[in-house]
Amino acid sequence: MAKEKVVVKPKKKKIQLFDIVNYIVFIILGLLIMVPIWKVLVDSLNQVGVYQFRLWPEQFTWDGYRVIIETEALYRPFINSVVTTILGALLGLVLSTLGGYVLAQKTLPGRDLLAYFLLFTMIFSGGMIPEYLVMKELHLVNSMWILVVKHGINVYNLVLMKNFFENIPESLYEAARIDGCTPAGIFLKIVLPLSKAALASIGLMFAVTVWNDYTNVKIYITDPTQVNFQYKLRNMIMDGDTPTTAYQVSQTTLFNAGIVAAVLPFMALYPFLQKYFVQGVNIGAVKE
Repeated sequence: MAKEKVVVKPKKKKIQLFDIVNYIVFIILGLLIMVPIWKVLVDSLNQVGVYQFRLWPEQFTWDGYRVIIETEALYRPFINSVVTTILGALLGLVLSTLGGYVLAQKTLPGRDLLAYFLLFTMIFSGGMIPEYLVMKELHLVNSMWILVVKHGINVYNLVLMKNFFENIPESLYEAARIDGCTPAGIFLKIVLPLSKAALASIGLMFAVTVWNDYTNVKIYITDPTQVNFQYKLRNMIMDGDTPTTAYQVSQTTLFNAGIVAAVLPFMALYPFLQKYFVQGVNIGAVKE
């Protein structure tokens, strides 16, 4: 007799009330977050400067973006921002990964003391005046390189990398040592290939911090050739120093177009890093 095949039907998952409420709450939160973003985008394309919320531009125009693109005074600050953002993110990644890898070594003499010393700097600061004098002695005042050096080390990101390295199974380190791999070889051949998510997440944090820096430029830089894009764009729009004579564009439209132009580079970059960023959100949050 032929054996009858038994087909096991998968159990249907019951939709619980908590799931429904959870979805509704997060949809509402998502819409609330999108409202101001949509308003800025619509106002940047609206020739009539209004303060009311509109779903669509009343009079569509690209003039706000044309003014920003055709303003030659923004070219040099934009290049400064690109250079400092790339170099600042690279320097921050190098120092954070090396420092985190060193602090993750349990056999390091004075490991706890060094970790406490670094954590102390997160809580207490020397103050603005001593910091300014130090930067002046380093000849970084009135130089865009201060944005690279000042953001080159971030203790919070270093601690995140340290926690990530500590979560890598000890068996991988032991296997590498048995095969005769040096500590530098372990770092380059094992640790870094496993750290793509962490590097992408923390690298994005460094890049966004350097790109959006306005306070340090205002404090340390007075040379107009050394300022970054954010500082120059803000000053031009707030002071009304923009060549708007060739275009019929209101100050409100130009203001919102400047906001979009300032955040657009990372809006375009984020989709390519989203996979790694989502993986690295919980760096160091779970320990085995």
